[in-house]
Amino acid sequence: MGCRDVHAATVLAFLSGTASVAGLLAAVLLPNWRQMRLYTFNKNERNVTVYTGLWIKCARFDGSRDCVIYDPQWYTAVDQLDLRVLQFALPLSMFTAVSALFLCLIGMCNTAFVSSVPNVKVARCLVNSAGCHLVAGLLFLLACVICLTPSVWVIFYNNYLNRKYEPVFSFDISVFIAIASAGGLFFTSILLFLWYCACKSLPSPFWQPLYSHAPSMHSYASQPYSARSRLSAIEIDIPVVTHAS
Repeated sequence: MGCRDVHAATVLAFLSGTASVAGLLAAVLLPNWRQMRLYTFNKNERNVTVYTGLWIKCARFDGSRDCVIYDPQWYTAVDQLDLRVLQFALPLSMFTAVSALFLCLIGMCNTAFVSSVPNVKVARCLVNSAGCHLVAGLLFLLACVICLTPSVWVIFYNNYLNRKYEPVFSFDISVFIAIASAGGLFFTSILLFLWYCACKSLPSPFWQPLYSHAPSMHSYASQPYSARSRLSAIEIDIPVVTHAS
C-alpha cells in the first residue's frame, strides 16, 4: 500500500465520522430521549404523552403534533440523572469527534498536496499524515466511549424509573440515534487503525510512522549491485593464464 497517497479507507473514514457527528447533533437537539405516557379513564379526554429531551420538554395529546405544554427552560431543571449526564457527555463527544475530523482532514491534505520527502532539517519534527490518522482514530474511539456509555445507561435507568414509579416510561428514538452514532465513530476509528497498521513500518518511531530514517539516508541509497559488481577488485583484475599445449 502506498501510504503517501489518499486511499479509499481514509476517505470512507472521514465520511463515516462526518455522518456520525451529524447523528450526534440530531440526538442532542431532538426532544425524544424519554416518553412518559399518561392515561386517562375519562372518555371526554385524551391521553397525554410527555416527550423529554436534553434541553426541552413537550406534552402532546394523542393524535396531535402541537405541544400543549412546551418548556424551553427544561435544561436548567432536569431532575433525571441520566439526562443530566448526557447534557455534558454528548457535547463533549461531539467536540472530540470534530477534533478527530479536523486531524483526519489535515492528514488527507498532507498526503495529497505535500511533498513525500520533507526537508531533512525538519523531518524529525513533522507530524505526518499517518500520525494524524493515528491520533484521529484514538479521538474517534474516545468519542465513541463518551457517547455510548451514558446512552446505554438511559435504557437501564428507564427500567429503574418504571420500577420506582409506574410503568409509564419508555426510551425514544434519540437513544437509538446516539447508539448508532457511537457505532459509526467506532467503525471510523477501526478504519483509521487498519490504515495505520498497514502503513506503519516496524522500526519507525511512534509519532513518525512513515519516516523511520532521515530522508537523506534513503533518498540517495545506491541501487543493488549485480552479481558481477559484488566481486572484489582483485578477482576482477586477476588475468586468466592458459598454458599452450
